[in-house]
Amino acid sequence: MKINNKDPQYSGSGLLPEERTKVWQLQGTEPALAEQWIHEAALCLAEGKTVAFPTETVYGLGADATSTEAVESIFMAKGRPSDNPLIVHIAHREQLDDLVQPYNELARRLMERFWPGPLTLVLPARSGAVSPRVTAGLSTVAVRMPDHEVALRLIAASGKPIAAPSANRSGRPSPTRAEHVVTDLAGRIAGVVDGGSTGVGVESTVVELDGDRIHVLRPGGVTLDMLAELGAPVTVDRAVDPTLVGAEVAPNYIHAGKEIIPRESAAAENETVISIGFEKKIVNVNGTDIEQLQQPPQQLVVEPAKDSQVTSSVAEAVAPRSPGMKYAHYAPQGTMYLVQGDDDTAVSAYIQADLDDAKQRGEKTGVLTFREHAARYRADVVVELGSLQQLEQAAQLLYDALRRFDEAGATYIAAETCPAEGIGLAVMNRLVKAAGHRLVRVP
Repeated sequence: MKINNKDPQYSGSGLLPEERTKVWQLQGTEPALAEQWIHEAALCLAEGKTVAFPTETVYGLGADATSTEAVESIFMAKGRPSDNPLIVHIAHREQLDDLVQPYNELARRLMERFWPGPLTLVLPARSGAVSPRVTAGLSTVAVRMPDHEVALRLIAASGKPIAAPSANRSGRPSPTRAEHVVTDLAGRIAGVVDGGSTGVGVESTVVELDGDRIHVLRPGGVTLDMLAELGAPVTVDRAVDPTLVGAEVAPNYIHAGKEIIPRESAAAENETVISIGFEKKIVNVNGTDIEQLQQPPQQLVVEPAKDSQVTSSVAEAVAPRSPGMKYAHYAPQGTMYLVQGDDDTAVSAYIQADLDDAKQRGEKTGVLTFREHAARYRADVVVELGSLQQLEQAAQLLYDALRRFDEAGATYIAAETCPAEGIGLAVMNRLVKAAGHRLVRVP
């Protein structure tokens, strides 16, 4: 879909019944006119309106982070719970000093290494620096500097720090193209700056610091190994992927997984460490071995228990410490589940048999797969995530792929998994959430 300022503007029955959502199409536009449109969008932000814009990860829905009224417009447009903190985007380091208290040398090194880029730092906030709706009542604020020319120019021109979650309706797949934003939010926001497709495809990595330790609250475009290059210990919050099975990670990473062993130096109850070289087991979200290992695959569905440690340890907090920790996200409209196993042929056979059964029940079937396996499937909708050997492709294609199922009307979707290594951890984190933690393990 080609959209620009000359096309009919978009309106809907959302929060702006008297207004229309303007789309500023920058690609193929003369530089002087593009600059004019960026300043027009920046003026909207400065006036307290909401504007979607591209970053290197996904499209963000921006508003003045210092204005409670503006920030509330984000929650209203997205239908997002207001106890979920927002990430504040800045255009230069000087803005950071107005937002956060003095930070340590490790924070400075992370900024020098990864900013601008897909890394968000959770730091102690200066009192009154941003709206309390941005921090969700926490004493910290999440900040990043995006690696996207349009985003940086827009933020700088607005003269404001910009709070910006992903520019989609809450629970829906994040937008990687302006068309996705228009589909979800037309009539609900003031405008969309269309800068083309995004690059990384999944959101930023979110970290908090505990002395000299880097603790990952949400995996994203900056991988664990990239963080570890700084020489500091890297740990992963258990809420990252509480139902993943078979994830092998470096031994200095605290990680939800199998054969859970408490870490003596763990700073919180929701931190655990995974051992290396263990016998493969399947665990539920509490870390307890599932007894039905020899039962048919259909019975090996792993879902978070309502009273599980992971769920309660996050929910009991006043607010999650980072976006993406508390609520279901990224979900297609149809029912989706993941299938995982050591033998990819067995996984494919299980998926196809289950899809055949679903077809008999009248479902419109879909399968999310990788290029190496796509020819194995017969389904109404077969969507590839690129090659298993290049998981960066999967990250780039994931959200667009999930939206393709919705466009095709798929009601029952099976998805393959990938190794939770490198950016694969971020891909698997999003897949687990998109599937509502429904995971089938094929022995």
